[in-house]
Amino acid sequence: MRCLVDEVITSQIRPWLQADGGDIELIEVATDGTVKVRLMGRCSNCPASQFTLENLVETVLMEKVPGVTRVVTVVQTVSDDLIQDALKILRKGQVWEA
Repeated sequence: MRCLVDEVITSQIRPWLQADGGDIELIEVATDGTVKVRLMGRCSNCPASQFTLENLVETVLMEKVPGVTRVVTVVQTVSDDLIQDALKILRKGQVWEA
């Protein structure tokens, strides 16, 4: 089921979100049919993101992928830039002194 969910996100949902400066990342497809996604870009902090999740993402996935029961969003509280900077430091083995 994960492959089909990813295909529908890539071909049908992502283009809609990218047209408005957003994007979506598939996090997990659970055995109970729950799909976890992360909204990114403009969608990540948009006041209408819950509406987008329910009326676009969930509707399309439930219509196109048998077995999808609900879609939930995973909120990332740390920015992608900060994560990338931390990874660079860790990969180089640098240690910061206080």
